[in-house]
Amino acid sequence: MERRVLFLCTGNYYRSRFAEAVFNHEAILRGLPWRAFSRGLAVHLVDGAISPHTEAALQDRQIDRAHTAPDRQQVADEDLRDADLTIAVKKSEHLPLMEELHPAWSDKITYWDIHDLDFATPEDSLPILEARVKALVEELAKEGP
Repeated sequence: MERRVLFLCTGNYYRSRFAEAVFNHEAILRGLPWRAFSRGLAVHLVDGAISPHTEAALQDRQIDRAHTAPDRQQVADEDLRDADLTIAVKKSEHLPLMEELHPAWSDKITYWDIHDLDFATPEDSLPILEARVKALVEELAKEGP
């Protein structure tokens, strides 16, 4: 049975899409029964399907763009219910949005601290995010099916 991890960020444009693609790439390589999907808490704040920074970082790592959705998507309660594990990529940014938009779920998810472009460059943030995602894959691999 396939299990699902949900990565949340603000626009579902940059960090969560990168995390989704890296996770799916690594999970497939390891034959894990996990797949990631990603959503945003405020997708109206960005334009475009995916960040050029995310596209470039995936290309640099030879990770197929097909490991993330074709476009950004707003999170719904159904997404939160469907996830076995939910991770918001920056607590100070996403906890207030979760409390406002999905208060019943705000204390049921894991929060990381990966900065957006207003605090760090992609060259700084994406390797940290990649390491966190790979560590998560490793942890899930140890748990077994």
